Amino acid sequence: MTGETFAARLAQAMAAKNLKQIDVVHAAEKQGVKLGKSHISQYLSGKTEPREGILRFLATLLDVQEDWLQGKDSKEDEKAEEASKEQEERQVREFKKSSKLDHVLYDVRGPVVDEANRMEEAGMHILKLNIGNPAPFGFRTPDEVIYDMSRQLTQCEGYSHSKGLYSARKAIMQYAQTKDIPNVTIEDVYTGNGVSELINLSMSALLDDGDEVLVPSPDYPLWTACVTLAGGKAVHYICDEKADWNPDMADIERKITPNTKAIVIINPNNPTGALYPRDVLQQIVDIARKHQLMIFSDEIYDRLVMDDLEHISIASMAPDLFCVTFSGLSKSHMIAGYRVGWMILSGNKKLGLDYIQGLNMLSNMRLCSNVPAQSIVQTALSGYQSPKDYVVPGGRIYEQREYIYKALNDIPGITAVKPKAAFYIFPRIDTKKFHIHDDGQFALDLLREKKVLLVQGTGFNWKEPDHFRVVYLPRIEVLKKAISDLGDFLTTYRQ
Repeated sequence: MTGETFAARLAQAMAAKNLKQIDVVHAAEKQGVKLGKSHISQYLSGKTEPREGILRFLATLLDVQEDWLQGKDSKEDEKAEEASKEQEERQVREFKKSSKLDHVLYDVRGPVVDEANRMEEAGMHILKLNIGNPAPFGFRTPDEVIYDMSRQLTQCEGYSHSKGLYSARKAIMQYAQTKDIPNVTIEDVYTGNGVSELINLSMSALLDDGDEVLVPSPDYPLWTACVTLAGGKAVHYICDEKADWNPDMADIERKITPNTKAIVIINPNNPTGALYPRDVLQQIVDIARKHQLMIFSDEIYDRLVMDDLEHISIASMAPDLFCVTFSGLSKSHMIAGYRVGWMILSGNKKLGLDYIQGLNMLSNMRLCSNVPAQSIVQTALSGYQSPKDYVVPGGRIYEQREYIYKALNDIPGITAVKPKAAFYIFPRIDTKKFHIHDDGQFALDLLREKKVLLVQGTGFNWKEPDHFRVVYLPRIEVLKKAISDLGDFLTTYRQ
């Protein structure tokens, strides 16, 4: 308030006493003070200020200090006011998330999942078909893997080399050789706390602001998120549902610009379950070669392939290009919680010498990945520790795939392409039939009514609200209940 005029203070004091100008004039008359209404009007307009005697009368009448009425504040008042302002500033300060997160989405564990957690805390049982986490559905880590880790724990108390244990990297290098990935040495292998950490690391080391990376749509959303966080721009190319969810080559070509640095493929694909055949991979290699692009290939599901089909690492077809291939044990060996992933550099690494220095710097900064988890890589990649029994007729994943594919297509208004790998299916929902314009709301409504948790298609950077992802890890009897609930829900659901 310091510095206010006499006029402002007079108006404030009169208002506090609920006095009008005529009331002040009458009070002056009673005390023999010569004060007319015109004088007060001039005081309030700021044209004049009163003489000492009138000032004293007004201060007494209005029960305020003369100094205050003249617009003067005591030092104590000023200090109190400043303290009040400082306190007010302290109270209103907020800490907000970084603007880097404004365009980052991860709805696999997003708002719908938050509501599911709230419902669970309220005592409700939720069937979670939203995340590829094998353990809750009875898939167990091979006994030999657990035994080997327990035997090596006392040797895993310190840091390892930043890229990982020698034994783990040697086993991964040899695995790369079985996939015909060319020009791989042990120094080209990096272990990570799951593939997720390595995706983040690889994008952070590569991208400057404005750099573009081609990413499939639908995608595993961490790819788009990591490109965005690194300052790049994820440009989504379409995977064609009518062509078994294979990438649309014409769309890829249309979206390449001078800013495009790399292309990402997810093969086998999450969320569609697609497996790219050799001719499709060759077309991607040809495009990357033509436009001098790096290739990032997410192959975490490469050992979960069905129908006697073969997974082909795209790096095996591109010895002249710089390729980065990702895989791990989280899905194939049902040990998601151990966080065992790796990244392999291959092909013409001379093209990326400076980039590799960046990778090494970031790897050193995080010291190393989980050392006990690294200790089981050699065991998991050798011997009988294989997921093949799951993906053949009679195996759990195979039979659950067969059931979910037929059951979803039997629901009026739902169609789905049969997945060839992994344990996801990405059905289409007839938005006209159900009047759906918001697939997130659809997933939320299903959760609240039937306690079944799915992820909406837009959570995988699919633009239209006409798909959702189902994880078919639960046993068939559980899937039957889920499909029955979904079908019952859709008989009356309209947005």
